[in-house]
Amino acid sequence: MLFACLFVPVFPVAAVVRLAPELRDRAVAVLEGVPPLSKVIAANRNALAAGIELRMTKLQAEACTGVVLCPRSLQQESSAHAALLDCAQVFSPRAEDIQSEFNDTVVLDIAGCGKLFGSPEQIAKSLQDHAAKLGFASHVAVAENLEAAILAARGFAGITVIPGGEEASRLSVLPVSTLQTAPEVLETLGRWGIRTLGQFAALPDVAVVERLGQEGRCLQILARGADPRPLIAKESKLLFEEMVELEYPAELLEQLLFVLNRMLEQLCARLAMRALATNEIKLTLVLEKVHSAQKQNGIYMRSLRLPIPSQDSKVFLKLFHLDLQSVPPCAPILSVKLVAEPARPRAAQEGLFLPRSPEPERLEITLARIRNMVGENRVGSPALLDTHSPNAFRMDRFLAREASIALNSTEAERPRTVLRMFRPPTAAHVELMHRVPSRISSPMVCGDVLSAAGPWRTTGNWWSETGWACDEWDVLLNTVLCRIYQELRTGQWFIQGIYD
Repeated sequence: MLFACLFVPVFPVAAVVRLAPELRDRAVAVLEGVPPLSKVIAANRNALAAGIELRMTKLQAEACTGVVLCPRSLQQESSAHAALLDCAQVFSPRAEDIQSEFNDTVVLDIAGCGKLFGSPEQIAKSLQDHAAKLGFASHVAVAENLEAAILAARGFAGITVIPGGEEASRLSVLPVSTLQTAPEVLETLGRWGIRTLGQFAALPDVAVVERLGQEGRCLQILARGADPRPLIAKESKLLFEEMVELEYPAELLEQLLFVLNRMLEQLCARLAMRALATNEIKLTLVLEKVHSAQKQNGIYMRSLRLPIPSQDSKVFLKLFHLDLQSVPPCAPILSVKLVAEPARPRAAQEGLFLPRSPEPERLEITLARIRNMVGENRVGSPALLDTHSPNAFRMDRFLAREASIALNSTEAERPRTVLRMFRPPTAAHVELMHRVPSRISSPMVCGDVLSAAGPWRTTGNWWSETGWACDEWDVLLNTVLCRIYQELRTGQWFIQGIYD
């Protein structure tokens, strides 16, 4: 067996920094609790160097200059942990979610992955690089013992590979706090003068059990890197969410787009790691209360749909930009949430002798710009309604069809008659003989009727102002076959179109 452990130190801070890259080199501390009782629960190295200490109150932390204080967001940490699982799934479907205070550790079984990803050192380097793409500064350890890999990832920075049989010697230099046990146990070990895992592992087994019980015995086995427990793999859900709680309400569209850009990049990177794409992203904004009568914050929701799945974050950002320009939120924004529906990536093969069609993503941006200028209901593909009402149609979403050179020979040779309609219909003067049109006079068509078929009467919506009632005729003149109709309410005649 061979296991790789992916560990992200100071996970609450990492969950904040991954969506705010400008804070990567800053001193950042995370607060938890209700003000004014909020306290520091995590701080990066720069913050500790600036004087920040854990369990420090917010008032005390504000006295440290140059430190960015951020409130803890459990939803944001949940999204970051899901991103860690996505990173692990790139290398192995057998991954265990290690339950800890911050959910900052993932272990995966990489036995048999050498032919695909290389040596254990190469696998660890690739795993760290994939985590860096998601904005994590991680530690990776590889060992034949699962618990030894976890302790090494938590205790050693960078990449660590422990050969089989050397677990105890390599872990011996780590502090006992790496075990992450109860504070009472660590305090007891400190009074005994035990500082490292090697010192703890060298204690007599019976004496440890007498003083610390079975829990102490289990911790000693861990310190020796000899715990034989197997990996408990659990299939993770395909849930792609990103959520950010803003420190200050965002009032400008540019501020929102700045946040959306990073969130969309993270979503698309996570989808690519799972070999997936998305054709639907849902945006949820929590708005600030703007009226005193409003008891709760408002919810603003928008949904973005593409005709084909995509992984291009820039396309999604531009579409959201155009959509929010046309329908902007009515109040400052407190938090942003994105949910992507996973789908299989599009696979298409173009023909050698077919003209190149426009890229669906770029075409969607063009259509969004047109909708932004002329309105939502004026862009798309017309579709006939199931009614006898003349010119009744609806606008459906435009979908570019795949080009094809295959053509049925029988359909190609079959003659077709097409009615070329006039919009609007042309008014005409029609003379009748025995209630049948005999002559037509109009700017478009003029002449005697040689043959006529009809009438076909259509009526509808007689109970409303949009009702219609007309008689339609197909008439043949000298060289023209056309369709005419008479509105029964007004008696006026019109030429609807000409047959080609």
